[in-house]
Amino acid sequence: MADLSNPHDRYFRETLADPEAARDFLRYYLPAEVAALLDLTEAPELMKDSFVDPELRVYFSDLLYRVRLRSGGDAYVYCLLEHKSYPEPAVAYQLLRYMIRIWDHDLRQLEKLQPIFPVVVYHGAAIWRVPDRLQVLFDDLPEELQAYTPDFRYWLLDLSHLSDVELRGAVTLRVALAALKYIFHPDLPNRLDDILGLLQDVIAQPTGMRALEVMLRYFTVATDRVTGGELRQAVERTFMQIGGETMKTIAQEWLEEGRQEGLRQGTESGLREGLEKGMQQGVQLGLQQGLQQGLQQGLQQGLLDGIRLGLELRFGAEGLRLMPEIVQIQDVSLLRVVHEAIRVAETPEELRRIYRPT
Repeated sequence: MADLSNPHDRYFRETLADPEAARDFLRYYLPAEVAALLDLTEAPELMKDSFVDPELRVYFSDLLYRVRLRSGGDAYVYCLLEHKSYPEPAVAYQLLRYMIRIWDHDLRQLEKLQPIFPVVVYHGAAIWRVPDRLQVLFDDLPEELQAYTPDFRYWLLDLSHLSDVELRGAVTLRVALAALKYIFHPDLPNRLDDILGLLQDVIAQPTGMRALEVMLRYFTVATDRVTGGELRQAVERTFMQIGGETMKTIAQEWLEEGRQEGLRQGTESGLREGLEKGMQQGVQLGLQQGLQQGLQQGLQQGLLDGIRLGLELRFGAEGLRLMPEIVQIQDVSLLRVVHEAIRVAETPEELRRIYRPT
């Protein structure tokens, strides 16, 4: 189920739920040797389930496609969209967890396993320098153990470093990928005409108008880098041939609907965006929105999410047993200390002594 308070999740899902866009995504944005294995004469089947942990859906969205292989049989393409402004270092580990959940489902329903091709779609501002193999996450893994340790690679589609001429496929797909590419970029206002221009040849068609509507609402809710006025002016400049005043009225209506949607999301949306960029921007964002009380709650939840992930990565299930106690901590300063201490604590009990000294 999509998290509807997350505009990136909604936009990503709505775009790639379209069969033509999904087919072109697999055709043009996977490695050529992998795409050649897929039988794309029929649209890939979009599976309904999400495998991302609920507490991490503010940072990640996922889509799972089942597709026929030319050689016979089926395979999956699992797409994980990361919409933090910085890369997640342990993304390979997270992918492994989600892939195991998919295989668990296969074993229950089909009593066999089907191959999964994992794709990470990234559109953050920071450069992606995260390892693309699972075994790299291990420190000094002895060569003798490598054959007995799980390993795989994922395919990275880094939209932030994909040139505009490399955007291929159906117009609706190219528009969406361009919007995702520039949503965190300071040059977004100067790119509006180019992004909108992709729709010029199809704007008179229902699919073109729908793509424009969805994109304008996305820009209205997902960024403050452009104003409603700038969006309206860009629409008028780009689509004057079908009636400037008509497009101005349509754009105004969509932008207002998007603004109202953003207001309905209110505190939750604002806080989640702040958490996404980390503690360094969370305070500033909260003050700008005048949501001091909500900010405190958001910072607390963000720390708890980070602590939960850190405990699982460092100590596994034993570490997660501390969470029922940690979630009771109301002091944000103490939560910060616990969060930092995960890196140096040797055991869960050592960490526990920080917030429950004897």
